[in-house]
Amino acid sequence: MRPAEMKTTKAIAFLAPALLLGGCISFGPETPESLLTLTPSATAPAGSGASGSAETALVLSEFETISALDVTRVPVQVDDTKLAYLQDAVWVEKPARLLRRLIAETVRTRSNRLVIDGDDPGVLAANRLTGTLRQFGYDARTSSVVLVFDAVRPGEGSAVTTRRFEARVPGIAPDAQSVGPALNQAANEVRPRPSAGCSAYQSRAALAKVMAARKSDFRLSRRA
Repeated sequence: MRPAEMKTTKAIAFLAPALLLGGCISFGPETPESLLTLTPSATAPAGSGASGSAETALVLSEFETISALDVTRVPVQVDDTKLAYLQDAVWVEKPARLLRRLIAETVRTRSNRLVIDGDDPGVLAANRLTGTLRQFGYDARTSSVVLVFDAVRPGEGSAVTTRRFEARVPGIAPDAQSVGPALNQAANEVRPRPSAGCSAYQSRAALAKVMAARKSDFRLSRRA
């Protein structure tokens, strides 16, 4: 064997394991053409603002979720025991965070109250909302998109109020172009209402202001 041929053979032998290994290792999935996100059906106009006190502000803490949803993929319930992920359907970030932001904007727009999205240790608020996202994907058995969210609102002392929100959008094809908008539609059906406690506090505060004004007028009239 000629020296040149020997060098070529050695080079191929040296590179062969690396080439084979390269076929087994993936440096991450290919970036999809587009990413899914959630958009609220109603948003606050530019320049709008809100103010409030610790008793009237609402803080949305981080939502919990199950392991199947703690990713940026859209789960597909194939049958009672099998779960897969929808091809080419990738969230821009984890769906529990997207849902929390959507709910925050929805409550902010519909109630005109001070809503703080996310845990901020510097914010002292009597009203907090959290919850667990249990289902948010495609059900192949019924060709529908399903959302199940358990909202939790801590009350005074050890009191806790819970409410389950469930939304279904039927007749959806099993592809990212169809499932994405349907998931957004289902998410916009989750509309927690402002707590009655907050409204009651606002009423008491307004009544206190009226009573204080009357006392002031009474004192002035007596002086006169």
